[in-house]
Amino acid sequence: MTTDVGDARARRGGRKPGRLPTMQDIADHVGVSRQLVSLVMRDVPGPSAESKERILAAASELGYRPNASARLLRQNRTRLIGAVFEMRNPFQVRFVERLFVRAAERGFGVALGPTTVERPTDVVVSQLMEERVEALVAFNPDPTSNALAAACDLVPVVWLGEWVRTPEVDNVHVDEVEGLHLAIEHLVGLGHRDIVYVGGLGGNVGRDRADAYRAAMAEFDLADRIEVLSSDFSEEGGAGAARQLLGRGERPTAVVCCGDQCAVGVLAVFARADVRVPEEISVIGFDDSYLASLSYHRLTSVRQDVEATVEATLTSALERIERDERPRRVTATRTELVVRESTGSVRTGP
Repeated sequence: MTTDVGDARARRGGRKPGRLPTMQDIADHVGVSRQLVSLVMRDVPGPSAESKERILAAASELGYRPNASARLLRQNRTRLIGAVFEMRNPFQVRFVERLFVRAAERGFGVALGPTTVERPTDVVVSQLMEERVEALVAFNPDPTSNALAAACDLVPVVWLGEWVRTPEVDNVHVDEVEGLHLAIEHLVGLGHRDIVYVGGLGGNVGRDRADAYRAAMAEFDLADRIEVLSSDFSEEGGAGAARQLLGRGERPTAVVCCGDQCAVGVLAVFARADVRVPEEISVIGFDDSYLASLSYHRLTSVRQDVEATVEATLTSALERIERDERPRRVTATRTELVVRESTGSVRTGP
């Protein structure tokens, strides 16, 4: 009795495992020429109905799939979009997940370029360009990267995550001014006045969000209460800021964080110190990533619209591929505040 592996190999016509079937395999299986198989698979007129039926049946039996890469190379197209992003950033990962789906709907694939300490922008962009991507979409790339500068001369580039003035790239970013306004407005409505911001580090994005906090506080006549505790977007950054607050005799009644990961670090330190959220202090994040909605966080957060970001990015990239001469496009995506259990009315008694 043959095994499952043996049966599978027999169905493949004796091919070794690990190799995809080719048109030559189909030709050998049916007993016709490879040229005839090619005509049938390309739906070119000429082959008889009987030949088409036999060849298509054999292709299905062998599990044949057309080699899209080879076809695109013959057309001098790859229809690939390179994505530069950080694996540790939940919003960026979610963006890439949706980019795969939406790009496929328009006939494009996505080549992944995750950046790490060992894989900076130069390395990632160089590798993506070797894959002959037709456009690049990049979250907060290193502006001093030589590879990125060279790529901007060769393919459309959409810069994501931060405001940039580079004339040769399109720019898609979240409207952090609106987002921080919504956060401060929510807290002020709950009676808060002593509102600290945790952030400010992490490139242009960190600086811009801190500036948006300052502007929102001034708008609500709280300029004299502005305070920024330096932190990057990481959990440890938020944890360090929370420990600073715990060491004070008087604490603020609310904390707004530069991102959800930072806010998660704040919540963890408060929980270990038995500081109740929101009864003693309210906490707001930014991004509304999956972290915010976890049942043990229930974090109020400024929501970035992933779908709107993907749509604006794809529109910019694909229009630039087709019409490179069009004017530079800058898109700020809208925000909303998703209110959960980490914010509440300011405590008035002991």
